[in-house]
Amino acid sequence: MTEIRRDFHQQLDDVQRDMVRVAARVIDSIMRGTHALLDHDLVTAQAVIDGDDEIDALTIELEERLFMMLALQQPVARDLRSIVAAIRLTSEIERSGDLMVNVAKSTRRLYGADIPAPLRVLLLAMAEEATRLFGLAMDSYADGNAALGNALDDLDDRLDQLHREYIKTIVQLDANEIDIQMIVQLGLVGRYYERIGDHAVNIGERVGYIVTGWMPENTGAARVAARGRHPDPNAGTDRPAPSDDDQPAAEPPEPAP
Repeated sequence: MTEIRRDFHQQLDDVQRDMVRVAARVIDSIMRGTHALLDHDLVTAQAVIDGDDEIDALTIELEERLFMMLALQQPVARDLRSIVAAIRLTSEIERSGDLMVNVAKSTRRLYGADIPAPLRVLLLAMAEEATRLFGLAMDSYADGNAALGNALDDLDDRLDQLHREYIKTIVQLDANEIDIQMIVQLGLVGRYYERIGDHAVNIGERVGYIVTGWMPENTGAARVAARGRHPDPNAGTDRPAPSDDDQPAAEPPEPAP
């Protein structure tokens, strides 16, 4: 391996290490933000909000390093996939941090409100599951474990189920005993955790792409390509294909003069 290639792979390793460190900040913010919400802790909530500025700055720095490597090193094959996927990962990490900022801001909007006990239990369960999923996603990235990355889609079912149960519990609340604005805000908070799980799944898919060169979206792209090769003659119309019975009857021959 040439000195240039060794330097390139060292840079790539450094980016991966720093990516994991930034993600660790997001993972830490999930539980901190959740406890701030449940405990009406405005100081911790503000710390989560302020900490997101550092996450944003670090992800921008990572993107700039990755773009520079892409421009100067002209990587191919897995090296190219690693850089392209890492650029996407910065977005997944940064957006997950933003979601916890939304939870922290909800702490201010719900300050002093008594969150019903069943919702408190479910909020804590969703936070723990989101933390677990995001941690597994970054483990798969750090280890280049495509099997773990691809498994996250199934593992996310648990968080989705908790979210459905959470929404069902909100719907069953007595509107006469709880403020409607509080109900709306609590509904949004549940969605934030569910979306963090989705970002974890996306990270896992990108790890699979780095290792195998295949993305789940490629299946849909393959179907589009197949339709292009064999276009549907009935595309764009609500009418079924005409049958023989739909054809107009032949006109009778004109009588002989």
